[in-house]
Amino acid sequence: MMNPFKALGDMNAMRKQAMAIQQALEGEEFEVTQGSVRVVITGNQNVKVVEVDGMPNEDFKRAINDAIKRSQQAAAGKLAELSKNFQQ
Repeated sequence: MMNPFKALGDMNAMRKQAMAIQQALEGEEFEVTQGSVRVVITGNQNVKVVEVDGMPNEDFKRAINDAIKRSQQAAAGKLAELSKNFQQ
C-alpha cells in the first residue's frame, strides 16, 4: 500500500529542487551568433537580445518570447495532467 503522505513529501522535495534549479538558471545567459544574427537568452528561456546586422529587433524578440511562453504553458498543462493522474 502506497503512503500518500510520503508521495506528497517526495513531490514537495522535487518542487523545491526545480525552484532552486530555476533560480540558478535565471542568472545565466547564453549568447549565440550565427552569421549576422545575435541572440542572448537567459537560462530560464527569456530572450534578452535579438540583433540582425547589429540592429536590435524588438518585434522578433517579443515574438520569440511569446512562442517560448506558449510552449512552456502547454508543457505545464501536460505536467499538471500527469501529476493529476499520478495522485489518483
